[in-house]
Amino acid sequence: MASNIKITFIGTGGSWPSPGRSLPAVAVQIDEIINLFDCGEGSQKQLMKSGISFMAIDNVFITHFHGDHFLGLLGMVQSMSFNNREKPLHIYGPKGAIRILSSALNVGYYRPKFEIRVGELEADRTYDFGKFRISTLKNDHTVPAMSYRIEEPDMVKIDKEKADALKIPSRKLEELRSNGVLHFDGNTYTINQVTAGIRKGRRIVYTGDTRPLEGMADFARGADVLIHETSTDSTLEPKVNEFGHTSARQAAEIAKKAEVDRFFLYHYSPRYDSIESLVNEATAIFPNSVASKELMEYEIPVRREN
Repeated sequence: MASNIKITFIGTGGSWPSPGRSLPAVAVQIDEIINLFDCGEGSQKQLMKSGISFMAIDNVFITHFHGDHFLGLLGMVQSMSFNNREKPLHIYGPKGAIRILSSALNVGYYRPKFEIRVGELEADRTYDFGKFRISTLKNDHTVPAMSYRIEEPDMVKIDKEKADALKIPSRKLEELRSNGVLHFDGNTYTINQVTAGIRKGRRIVYTGDTRPLEGMADFARGADVLIHETSTDSTLEPKVNEFGHTSARQAAEIAKKAEVDRFFLYHYSPRYDSIESLVNEATAIFPNSVASKELMEYEIPVRREN
């Protein structure tokens, strides 16, 4: 059975918070597994406003260690401890994660009461998390940074008419799909007897901070969702690129080249009260550009093609 995949934008700003915009954090829920990408200041309060409990977060993936992308972890971890969290929390990031977080998460007169497992991920690698894979791409930023691609495994589609003809009960189809073979009622069935092709897994790309990358289009190729930083409009491109960021126009060009289904603008500079100019530039290039907003949710539909 295909997973339920939902994206929730916890915070959409950058650099420092504003009254109407929190710092970067995006939750990607895959069935019961909750992954948080970046954790800017104020993330736990934003999570309380959403339908997601910060106590339920399984994995945190940090793109880089500028304060606006990870300082929310300090308060959130302490709140988890105060609320008697027992299950481990897994935190991943680029090189430096172990050193930086070992100090940051123990700041003040405090020690966590639950296990925190910190791992450093290498760029240009793929890691298997069971229900999904995480691939990384080295960003072009002012400090070590990486983008993440979340991939659902491809899944064999089952032809119900073939299964019914073989008298395979519906309750046994997931077992057959998972194992490739089913022993039932004295008979042995194989997945090839009921297959109806392959349903390609869904893909989400979350960039964090980066200058426009030549390899980003390939990294995001055919993704269902691209969440790419769009710090400013095109009038500030030389300056925004100098500081390791991307304009809305440049990100939309990447979305178009990558042929993604949907592109979400994200990580807005606090200089903008209104992001209308960013949205207008993006949609002129890539019509399926969407302005992410605080606490916006998006459920990714299951792919229907073979």
